[in-house]
Parts: sequence; C-alpha cells; structure tokens
Amino acid sequence: MGRVNGGRDERDPGLQPERTRLAWQRTALSSTAAAVLAVKTALHGGASAAGIVVCALCCGLWLAFLLLAHRRIRVLASTAAPAALPARHATAAVLCAVALAVCAAALVV
Repeated sequence: MGRVNGGRDERDPGLQPERTRLAWQRTALSSTAAAVLAVKTALHGGASAAGIVVCALCCGLWLAFLLLAHRRIRVLASTAAPAALPARHATAAVLCAVALAVCAAALVV
C-alpha cells in the first residue's frame, strides 16, 4: 500500500512489475507458438496463394506484437516504478493478438 508523504502517494510496486514482465513474456511465447502453428498449417499439403497471404499476415502480426512486448518488457525491467502502458500501445497489442488468433483460426477452418 502507498504512504501519503507530503501530499504525495508513494507507490510500493512490490513484485507487480516482475509479474507483469513475466506475463508479457508468456504472451509473446504463446504468440510465437500460434504463429509457428499457423505457418505449419498454411504450408501443410502444399502452399496456396490464400494460405501464403494469411501466413504472411500472421507473421507480420506476430512481429508487431513481439515489438510491442519487447518494448514493454524493457520498460518494466529498467525502472522500479514503470510508467503506465500507453493506451495506443495496449490497443495495438490487443488488436495484434486478436488478429493473430483470427488468422490462425482461418487457416484451421
């Protein structure tokens, strides 16, 4: 809990930044697994034009998410009290994750 000191609320993050950093790493790892499985599915049984396009889209989304995750992991590791995740970065990460899941599902169906 924070202490009021001179009108300011001091934040005691404890292990929260560490847990958040580990969550970003787990999500990046699962995103990697989804992208690899999407590529494997797209190329299984011969490559079609649609499969290659969806595969390229999956790889692009994976790279975008990996970039966002890496940036956030660096911020969390560099300071004891990291700044909040900007809304546009959070939105981009969510959109990349959802779009990657949709592309992977499209390859399975």
